[in-house]
Amino acid sequence: MNPSKCLVTGAAGFVGSHLVDRLLTRGDRVIGVDNLVLGKRENLVAAFKSDQFLFKELDINDYDRFLGFLRQELSDGQIETVWHMAANSDIPAGVNNPEIDLTRTFMTSFNVLKAMQALEIPRLCFASTSAIYGNLDKPLTEETGPLFPISNYGAMKLASEGIISAALERYLQQVCIFRFPNVVGARATHGAIYDFIRKLKDNPQELQVLGDGTQEKPYLHISELIDAIMFLFDRAQDRLNYFNIAPDGSATTVRFIAETAVKAVSPRATIRYTGGSKGWVGDVPRFRYSIEKLKKLGWMPNMTSNQAVELAVKENI
Repeated sequence: MNPSKCLVTGAAGFVGSHLVDRLLTRGDRVIGVDNLVLGKRENLVAAFKSDQFLFKELDINDYDRFLGFLRQELSDGQIETVWHMAANSDIPAGVNNPEIDLTRTFMTSFNVLKAMQALEIPRLCFASTSAIYGNLDKPLTEETGPLFPISNYGAMKLASEGIISAALERYLQQVCIFRFPNVVGARATHGAIYDFIRKLKDNPQELQVLGDGTQEKPYLHISELIDAIMFLFDRAQDRLNYFNIAPDGSATTVRFIAETAVKAVSPRATIRYTGGSKGWVGDVPRFRYSIEKLKKLGWMPNMTSNQAVELAVKENI
């Protein structure tokens, strides 16, 4: 597609910052906003070197300020697409305090849509998640249901998909919903790899792992996630486009992640499992993702889930 002007919410976060880099590489003019609760300015070091990038630290839920900022930017050309990446990415934190996901995941979606209607921005790309499906013992396709998420994070992402669908009926022209798996790589702010490396640096003698290590999920490297969403963005034909994104048919156990982290960070450390099939309340211990819909369009990942984990461990040491 031709270069365009776009907005990225959560621009300084893990996924958002990698997306900003890719959009700038494509020649797009990018406006990034982030409240810097989880995001970091250093994630945007490369982006700040581009005169096609503008960053603003603000909270989307401060709606008047958010809308006012966007209105100012319209004087320099219409924003064609919003890439809504802003959300709470710390699932256990959302379990302990449900206000976190309500505020940072659902209300940011609500306010983004409200601003898009006010400013007549036509196209939305949304970062959703496998957590919307809940705990189902079967391959998850885009048509799998009923959907009963077991975490506040999954519930608020599913609620966001609902209001996005309603907005498409009323005023949006096109929507792309990307349902992520577990994403790993440089700049991560959460997740098993991030936690294990941090724990091992604090205590090189022992790594405590929640659960029994048999939890098994597909892990996708951030570079391949960005490849997939840009591939879909360029080829989206329907008004409502929604896709699972994951490695093809492979998954990784928590035990493999723990052993890989120990080998890389502190080879003499012992691993102590706390027991049980779940890491925390709201954790889906294992799921299988079908990407047949994505494959039919012609996209395939190059890395297996284990390869993505091994690379991510190296990048996060």
